[in-house]
Amino acid sequence: MNFAGKNVLVTGGSRGIGAQIAKTLGAEGLKVWINYRSGAEEAEAVKKEIEAAGGTAETIGFDVTDEAAFVDALKRIVESDGELSYLVNNAGITKDKLAIRMKSEEFMAVIEANLLSTFVGCREALKLMGKKRFGAVVNVASIVGETGNAGQTNYAASKGGMIVMTKSFAQEAAPRGIRFNVVTPGFIATEMTDVLKEEIKESFIAKIPLARFGEPREVAEAVAFLLSDHASYITGETLKVNGGMLM
Repeated sequence: MNFAGKNVLVTGGSRGIGAQIAKTLGAEGLKVWINYRSGAEEAEAVKKEIEAAGGTAETIGFDVTDEAAFVDALKRIVESDGELSYLVNNAGITKDKLAIRMKSEEFMAVIEANLLSTFVGCREALKLMGKKRFGAVVNVASIVGETGNAGQTNYAASKGGMIVMTKSFAQEAAPRGIRFNVVTPGFIATEMTDVLKEEIKESFIAKIPLARFGEPREVAEAVAFLLSDHASYITGETLKVNGGMLM
């Protein structure tokens, strides 16, 4: 993968899948900007790990739901490096509740954090990348955005919207040579799944043809592929990373 001399912003890069994406891209030679909202210490730990492995990284704190802060952060990155080469929109939240009990503000909070923030990132990235006619964006959605899920109406709507929005951006960006793709992870082994009871884990695994949870590394490597020149003729696509759970 030819990433030499380029940079990337990973939103929500201080923990979980985002942290692994940051570390994987750092190992591939990218300068990684690690976004965090409240996890400054975690972001700094990811930065140090990337640097210890011979990579380059910076932390950049802002709330992706604050449009002005997001735009300002991208401006700071360009002022520092001269460009924004790649963007990974990974930050997101959940506020799970059965739809019949879900308040409108609980629905909109997830839409704003997951979908609206991704729109802002994609829009601003297209502006910046379009000037140099170089760049790629990967949005991290979810299998839930393809299947729906009881208790996650808001989350499913945000991730499903992200998938079709990515296709729209891909169509608008193609004349400038900018690519937009999305990955949809299934059940991935993270802190969220670690706390599940074994019988619940087993019930989930029974639905997965590969009979295991995925690893954050496997999502990160899919992201790296889609950003790279190996995927130079791929845009507007959804790469499923779910062990065959949704074929």
